[in-house]
Amino acid sequence: MWRELAPVGRHPYSGGYRRYAWSAADLECRAWFRAQAEARGLTYETDRNGNQWAWLGDPLAGDAVVTGSHLDSVPDGGAFDGPLGVVSSFAALDELRSRGVAFTRPLAVTNFGDEEGARFGLACVGSRLAAGQLTVADAHRLKDADGIALPAAMESAGYDPDTVGPDPERLARIGAFVELHVEQGRALDLTGDPVGIASAIWPHGRWRFDFRGEANHAGTTRLVDRRDPMLTYAETVLAARREAELTGALATFGKIAVEPNGVNAIPSLVRGWLDSRAADQATLDAVVTGIERAAREYAERAGIDLDVVRESFTPVVEFEHALRDELAKILEGSGDTGRPVPVLGTGAGHDAGILSASVPTAMLFVRNPTGISHSPAEHAAEDDCVAGVRALADVLEGLACS
Repeated sequence: MWRELAPVGRHPYSGGYRRYAWSAADLECRAWFRAQAEARGLTYETDRNGNQWAWLGDPLAGDAVVTGSHLDSVPDGGAFDGPLGVVSSFAALDELRSRGVAFTRPLAVTNFGDEEGARFGLACVGSRLAAGQLTVADAHRLKDADGIALPAAMESAGYDPDTVGPDPERLARIGAFVELHVEQGRALDLTGDPVGIASAIWPHGRWRFDFRGEANHAGTTRLVDRRDPMLTYAETVLAARREAELTGALATFGKIAVEPNGVNAIPSLVRGWLDSRAADQATLDAVVTGIERAAREYAERAGIDLDVVRESFTPVVEFEHALRDELAKILEGSGDTGRPVPVLGTGAGHDAGILSASVPTAMLFVRNPTGISHSPAEHAAEDDCVAGVRALADVLEGLACS
């Protein structure tokens, strides 16, 4: 499975993946998912929001155990973020069948669409729509960098955009959702454990900073006469680092758009996107407030106009303690060492976090020896991936089998 999926959407020069929502690479990943489902005799369906489902048992019976993740990527992302969870889900089902277990609850593998938000700027679109956390009107207003709206992108890919919206009936049939994911940090590498359990997802959000100055000639305009928004933006980037260090949070300006974007032109507009995350809401509020305060002080001093817009936000997600504890009990009982499985928090958002408001959810992490993610250097050793599959199979057996 890994060899089949690995080439899809991989850029020949960067070595990273560009599997953007509703693109040709995304459609190829979707075709791969359907083929995996049909090869196992599973009931395949696509829901109203374009999320894919592969069912073992009656999809309408209720109290289903669901596992899976996503197949799309960030720009030049790694091979494991998302796909490891989907591949491991199919592999765990294969493992359970080889054990000859009897399923007492329906089981499904899922691929949620547009989790990364790389194309339309909003993460977890598929699960947000299903959970009613993204309105149809707001979804239809989403556009990519080329001005293509989400409905047009879906329609060109053969999906009906008029069907999108909340799907409470489907979510009500889910008794538990367990998402396996490569760890996006080095906590497991430091403890020496191949697999861990998620405790919570930090609150996080994305803010757009628009710095507006005055376009002018870079070769003739005196420094004292310039209203250069790039300087204010640069000062704000440094302020973000300082505020993050002071508060123990994370703050990153990772995306920028410049107008007119000429080598010999002073910009008229610099638009930067801030990603910020923290262990609790108060800390997140403090770091973002500090960054915006500094940005406005710099802008006022330089004669730059500044607008700040919060584009997305996800509050802290505490995974259901009862399900989390049940996973820990299952894995501790099935392990060779008898030692407790590490429980760790994460600053990364996931579909499991979105769904947690509607269904009991939990997450498993597989060790990432470098801690690198959202990069072609993202990696997990084969032995650890196998350990992840076995852990997921043990969990699914404990939840869905007699």
